[in-house]
Amino acid sequence: MAQKRTTGKRKISISFSVRLIIIAVLFSFVTIFYIGKLANIQLVNRSLYTSSAQKTYSRTVTIRAQRGEIFDRNGKALVTNVHTYNLDFDYGSLSKNASESNKVILGVIDALGKTGNAEKRTPTKSPLIGFYPDYVYNPDLMSDPSYKAKYDRAIKEMGFHEDKDGNPIENTAAELTEKMIKKYKLDAIDEDGQPLYTDEEKDELLRVRFDMAFVQFSSVEPYVFAEDVDLKLITYMKESELRGIMFTEKVTRKFEYPGYASHILGRVGPIHAEDLEYYSEKGYKMNAVVGIDGCEEAFEEFLHGTDGTMIIEEDENGNILSQRISKEPISGNDVWLTIDIDMQIAAEDGLRDNIKYINDKAASTEGELDGEDAAAGALTAISTTGEIFAIASYPTFDLSKWSTDYNLWRDDETKPLYNRALLGMYQPGSTFKVGVAVAALEEGIITPNTTITDKGRYTFYDENGPRCWIYLQKGRTHGTINVIEAIQHSCNYFFYDIGRQLTISKMNDYCLSYGLGLKTGIELYENVGILAGPEYRAEAGASEWFPGDTLQAAIGQSDNLFTPLQISSYTSTLVNGGERYSTHLLGSVRKFYTNEIIYEYQPKKLGDVEMSELTHKTIKIAMKSVTENGSASRLFSSYPVEMGGKTGTAQVSKKKSDNAIFTAFAPFDDPEIVATCVIEQGNNGTDAGYTVKDVFDCYFGLGEYAKKAE
Repeated sequence: MAQKRTTGKRKISISFSVRLIIIAVLFSFVTIFYIGKLANIQLVNRSLYTSSAQKTYSRTVTIRAQRGEIFDRNGKALVTNVHTYNLDFDYGSLSKNASESNKVILGVIDALGKTGNAEKRTPTKSPLIGFYPDYVYNPDLMSDPSYKAKYDRAIKEMGFHEDKDGNPIENTAAELTEKMIKKYKLDAIDEDGQPLYTDEEKDELLRVRFDMAFVQFSSVEPYVFAEDVDLKLITYMKESELRGIMFTEKVTRKFEYPGYASHILGRVGPIHAEDLEYYSEKGYKMNAVVGIDGCEEAFEEFLHGTDGTMIIEEDENGNILSQRISKEPISGNDVWLTIDIDMQIAAEDGLRDNIKYINDKAASTEGELDGEDAAAGALTAISTTGEIFAIASYPTFDLSKWSTDYNLWRDDETKPLYNRALLGMYQPGSTFKVGVAVAALEEGIITPNTTITDKGRYTFYDENGPRCWIYLQKGRTHGTINVIEAIQHSCNYFFYDIGRQLTISKMNDYCLSYGLGLKTGIELYENVGILAGPEYRAEAGASEWFPGDTLQAAIGQSDNLFTPLQISSYTSTLVNGGERYSTHLLGSVRKFYTNEIIYEYQPKKLGDVEMSELTHKTIKIAMKSVTENGSASRLFSSYPVEMGGKTGTAQVSKKKSDNAIFTAFAPFDDPEIVATCVIEQGNNGTDAGYTVKDVFDCYFGLGEYAKKAE
């Protein structure tokens, strides 16, 4: 019996041991399995499982470089930078699902309205006018070749340029609308079978969708939906769940003297299509902002900076995980002009007041065509080495209002956008006689003491030859006079005679050396002008040149046409002793914010005029006599700074008052400044001197400028 009990205990012990072994083996197997699985996850396929856990996206954005600012010669800011924010759609994070992106677009429109930023929306370029679904094409836009080219590109981008067989097609407004409705799922319905979008929402979405294609919205070209938005909108949008939008900092240009220097400062904007190749070769991106006219364009190479880049990493929900600058932006340099803004203001205000004076004066007289039709003019003031102190054109405009008032200016009959100082071409009238006198003196045709007797009518070629102005108006002559007196009294007869003896060929040789009929060298676009003579007549296919034409050319008439800046440059060349300098607006280039000069313009001589000291002295004295005892004496006889000048009057037509021209220099002994004023239909050359006087007062700190100078 004892034996049996022992055997039972042994069986139980063996059975228990087996179970333990089995459990241990199973546990070991499971443990090994999970350790292996964990190792596989953590070591072998770590990158796979990490990316599955959290998807990230990287994109590169441009950091706009700060554009250099523009200052006058004394360091007064003319054009500065103002930082604002734009609301953009970001191609990388905006859903490619049409319905989802439609929701974002409508959400942004709603946010703009709720935060008071609705008027900040960027105008769309849609060719459709009317309201959904009754659209028609805008004929003005579609007839513009530049717009039509971009329209065709947009149609191609959306896939609407060909039919099913690949043949090019022209979409009607209705066809374009229907295709866009389908492409962007604007005909979707909700769960109840009702249209998902109202007609108003469809109208908004159609315009935005077309605009996106028009501007080539892409990963390298964000879509600017609203400009200069406020902090309220930025905060509102950051709290929303809308993906695909971003706020980008934008630097806009601020004109510190609104309404002044508008013809020369210029604007910035996107690269024009015709300039794209030029800027691409210089490394600019397609969406770069550049100077498009004026000094902004002329000095683009100095003002523009080099854009930087930033790499942004986001998660799948649009949350920014990291930002890294891969290329630092480099700011542009500041440009200091030769312009004196106080003189510029004096010139522009002076032109306005001068024209009003001429109008009022004409209104108080009984005659006709004596200045009542004066409405426009220009003034240029330069140093005797070509620095430009002021360029004024009237009527003018306000660059800061370009986007709102451009159409008004464009359609204005007085042409306020037209820069008369650089583009207007006028007969120089008697201001031309000074140059003719220099040529005659240098050629030995006359000396300072040579006299000619004015007989009223010049009959060398014809008994019915041209008459001196005093004979024509008052029936008398200037008598026997020398060159100084002839300039002082502006005797036509005297200059008919010396012009004949000079010949048109020799006269024009000298005129070219003065720079007449040539560019002055200014960095902005300028008209070249016309130097009268047989060469011009032949080039223009006009009538033959006759000896009598030389007589008219000698007194600044005939075909002679020059810009106010050319006349200033010509006068400067004569009074500085015969050195012709390039005119220029660039004074220096300085590092942004530090004012360290990195480039300074040096006077550039374009040529020399053969002029003896005696000739130089003679014509200066003659011009001084004009302001002290001649036609301009009523304005300058008691002027505190000794100076010289020459008046001119040029006939325009029998239905308009004559143009008035006045050019002057000061001080007399060592000229520093030359100014020329032209008043269209100003009637009397002396009256154009009022604006010159205003500018001289400012330069020398006289009159109302005395206290400012202190």
